[in-house]
Amino acid sequence: MALSEASEKSWDEPADRAAAGKRPLAPPYVGRIARRPQQPPVPLPLAPGAVELTGPVFGTADVSPSDADLTRQHGGEPLGERITVGGRVLDGRGRPVRGQLVELWQANAAGRYRNRLDRHAAPLDPNFTGAGRALTDDEGRYRFTTVRPGAYPFPSAVHPNAWRPPHLHFSVFGSAFTQRLVTQMYFPGDPLLPYDPIWNSVPDARARERLVAVYDPELNEPEWSLGYRWDIVLDGPDATWTEEGR
Repeated sequence: MALSEASEKSWDEPADRAAAGKRPLAPPYVGRIARRPQQPPVPLPLAPGAVELTGPVFGTADVSPSDADLTRQHGGEPLGERITVGGRVLDGRGRPVRGQLVELWQANAAGRYRNRLDRHAAPLDPNFTGAGRALTDDEGRYRFTTVRPGAYPFPSAVHPNAWRPPHLHFSVFGSAFTQRLVTQMYFPGDPLLPYDPIWNSVPDARARERLVAVYDPELNEPEWSLGYRWDIVLDGPDATWTEEGR
C-alpha cells in the first residue's frame, strides 16, 4: 500500500494542506497492531492457479437483481436515509468493463456493522445486513439501493476521539478471485473527511477526491432515495485508489 509519510504537525492544523501541495494531516494508516501478522509469510507449494480451487467461487448465476437492493433483503424496512449509488466500472482508456462482480458492504445508519467483532455502542438494525452485490451491464454500469451509513468512533494514534466519516466499502473482481480490488467511497461535503486517517493516508490529493461521490439528481428515485454517482476506474493515471496501492 503506497502511503504518505508521517505528519509533522498537530491534529488541529487546517485541513487545506493537500490543496497547497503539502503532506496530508494523517500519518500512514497501518491498521491496528493486534491485527497485524505475528509470523513471517509461509510459502505454499501450489501450482499457478491452484488458489482458485480453494477460494470462493462466484458466478453470474449466483447474483440476482435483489442482491443490489439492501433495503429489500428483510421482512421490514431498514432505518435511515435511503440512497441510490450508481456509476460505471471503466478501464484506463474510459472503456466500460462488462460483467464485473461489484460488492458493497457498510455500517448501518447508526454506524454499526453487523459483525460480532463490532463493539460500537450503537443499535443493530434487524432489517439491515449491510452487504450487496451486482454485475456491471454492457456499459459497465452498476447500481445499488441502500441507506446512508453513519459515522463511528475510530481510535487512532492521531487523535483519541477520532470518528470515521460515513463510507461504503467496494470491491471489484476481475476474471479471478486473486484480481480483487478493494476501495472505499465517501460522501460529498462531509466535515469528517479532513480528519480521517484512512482518507488522508492517500498521498495524492486528486486520488483522494476521486474517492468522493457526486450527488446526482438523475439517480434519485422519486419520493424514495437520493442519488450519488461514483465511477470506478481500474487502471491508468485516473485509477481509483485501492487498498493494494494501485
